[in-house]
Amino acid sequence: MAIEDLKPQIARLPEQPGVYLYLNRAGETIYVGKARALRDRVRSYLGARGTSPKTEALLDEAVGLEVIVTDSVVEALALENNLIKERSPRYNIKLRDDKTYPYLRLSTSEGFPRVSVVRRVANDGDYYAGPFMPASLAWQTRSLSHKLFGIRSCREVITGQRGRPCLEYDIKRCLAPCVATICTQDQYQHAVRDARLLLDGRTEELVADLESRMYAAADEERFEQAAQLRDTIRTLETLRDRQQKMATPRMGDRDAIGVKLGPGGAVVQLFQVRSGRVVDRVEMVTNADQARDARLEDLLDRAVAHVYADHAPPPEVLLPVALPDMDLLAEWLSARAGRQVLVSVPQRGDKKALIDLAARNAALSYDARFNEDGAANHEALETLQAALGLAALPRRIDCFDISTLQGAETVASMVVCQDGRMKKSEYRKFRIKGEAGNREPDTGNRFLDDFAAMHQVVGRRYRKVADDDGPWPDLIVIDGGKGQLNAAYEALEALGLDHVVAVGLAKQEELVFTRDREDPIAFGQGTPALRLLQRIRDEAHRFAVTFHRTARAGRDLRSELDDITQVGPRRRRQLLTTFGSVAGVRRASREDLSAVVGAKAADAILRHFAAGA
Repeated sequence: MAIEDLKPQIARLPEQPGVYLYLNRAGETIYVGKARALRDRVRSYLGARGTSPKTEALLDEAVGLEVIVTDSVVEALALENNLIKERSPRYNIKLRDDKTYPYLRLSTSEGFPRVSVVRRVANDGDYYAGPFMPASLAWQTRSLSHKLFGIRSCREVITGQRGRPCLEYDIKRCLAPCVATICTQDQYQHAVRDARLLLDGRTEELVADLESRMYAAADEERFEQAAQLRDTIRTLETLRDRQQKMATPRMGDRDAIGVKLGPGGAVVQLFQVRSGRVVDRVEMVTNADQARDARLEDLLDRAVAHVYADHAPPPEVLLPVALPDMDLLAEWLSARAGRQVLVSVPQRGDKKALIDLAARNAALSYDARFNEDGAANHEALETLQAALGLAALPRRIDCFDISTLQGAETVASMVVCQDGRMKKSEYRKFRIKGEAGNREPDTGNRFLDDFAAMHQVVGRRYRKVADDDGPWPDLIVIDGGKGQLNAAYEALEALGLDHVVAVGLAKQEELVFTRDREDPIAFGQGTPALRLLQRIRDEAHRFAVTFHRTARAGRDLRSELDDITQVGPRRRRQLLTTFGSVAGVRRASREDLSAVVGAKAADAILRHFAAGA
C-alpha cells in the first residue's frame, strides 16, 4: 500500500499545471506524467487500484513523489516527453525514438583511471562528459583516449606487480600501468590530465600540441606516425566542430537557476534547457544552519561553483540576481567549457519567464521540505547535535535492531533517516550467520546472542560502506542499552571506524546511552529529539519483526522431504499428493514409492528414513 503513504504530500500539491514523477525505493523514476492541475491528477491515483495490472504494480512500487510546475499544459507535455526520454521510466510507454545519448566517464575515483561509455551520470566522484550526439562520437572519443594518451581499457585491478604488459601495450594503446617499471603512477596521471582536456572539449590546445608533434615527426622522417597524428587531428577537428554546432545560444542551450531562501534553509533549482526545451532539473538543498545569515548572492555563487565543478556549462547561464564578480564567473565558466559562456540576469521575455519558472519550483520544493514537520525535525537534529557533541548536524541516522525468537532464526534490520524523514530506499535486512543466528530455542542467554548479532551486523554493514566509500552516517542508533552499544563499537573499532558516533536507545525508560558518559541522557518526554529517536527505533523494530516473521514462515513451510537429495520440488509434490503427508511417505513400501518417483528415488527415500529411525 505504498501510494497511501504519500497522502500528506499529495494534499499539499499546488493546483497548477506541471509534471509529476513517481520514484521507487532505489530513488529511480518509474513513471512520469503531466497534469492540468497537479493535486487533482495525482490524488486520482489514490482510488486507482484495480483499474489495471500495470497501475496496480505502479502503486505498489511508488514510495516517492516529485513535481515540477510549468506555465501551461503545453509546456508540461513537452517536459513530460523530455523526461521520459532522459530517464526511461519503466511504467511509461516507450516509443521507438525513446533513447538516451551516451556520456563518457573518466573513473578518477580509481588510482589508475579508465574511460568508459555510460548512459547515465552517477554521483560517484568520477568525471562525466557529454552527452555525445551522435552516439558514435562517444566511442570515437574513447578510442582517441587510448590511441593518444594510452589510457587503459581493461577492468584489471592495477597494482604494478604484473610480470609483463598485455597486447594493448604492444599496439601502443596503453601505457601499461600494470607494470610499474614501464609506467609510474605520475606518468599515468599526466596522461589522465591530457585525456580530461579531450573530454572537456578543449580541443584547441590538443590540436596545437598534436600539430607540433606531427611536424616534428615529418621532419624526422617518421611518416607513418605523422600520418596517424594527421588523422587524429582531423577527427579532433570534426569533434570540435560538432560540439560548437550543438551548443550555441541560437539553438537555445542554457541553464536557468531559481532560488528560495528562508528560515528553514535554502533550495536551489537549476533548469537545463537544450535545443530550446527543458530536459531536466538539478536540485540542491542546504539546511538552516548553513543558510543562516547567508546572502542570496553568496548562495548563488556557491551553487554555480558546485554544479559546474565537474560538468561543462552550456553557452549561457541565467541568474535571478547579479553577482559581484560576474565577469570573473563568466571567465571561469568559459575556461571550463573551452568556449565563451555568457552569464546574464534577464529582465524580460522568455529568459525571464524561465528564471521565474525555476524560482517557483524552488519555492514549491522549499515548502515541501521545510514545512512545520520539517521545522520540528530540524529542531530535533539540532538538539541531538548539541547533546551528543557532534561536529555536524546528524542529517543521516542509521538505526539497527535485532529480532529473534528464543535465539532461533535471528535477523537484523537497518533503517535510515535522512533530514528527519525515513528513507526507505536505504533500508537493509540481514540474516545473522553462525552461532549468533542459528541457536536452538531455549539455549542460554538471549542477550548474549543479541550482543553477538549486533556485533556481526554492524561489522558487515560498515565493512561494505568502507569498501564503497559511503554513504557514511552522521549518527548510529542501536536499539538496546549499554551492552548492545559496546558490541557495536567493538565492530566499528575492528574496522578502524571508532570515530563514528553511536548511541543506544533503551526501550523501558527511553534513555540514550553513549560511549563517553557513564550516566545515560534523559531527553524530556514529548520533546522533538526523543520523538525522532523513538520514531526511527520503532521503524527499525517494525522492519526487523516483519523480516523475522517472513524468515520463520519459510522455515515452518520446509518439509523433511527437502533433505533427500533425489527429491526435488516436483517429486515432493507428487509424494505428498499421493500419500497425504510425510508420515504417509514413511509408511509406504518400495513398490508404492517406485510407482510414483521411480526406483532410484524410492531407494533414497527408504535410506533416509532408515538412517533417521
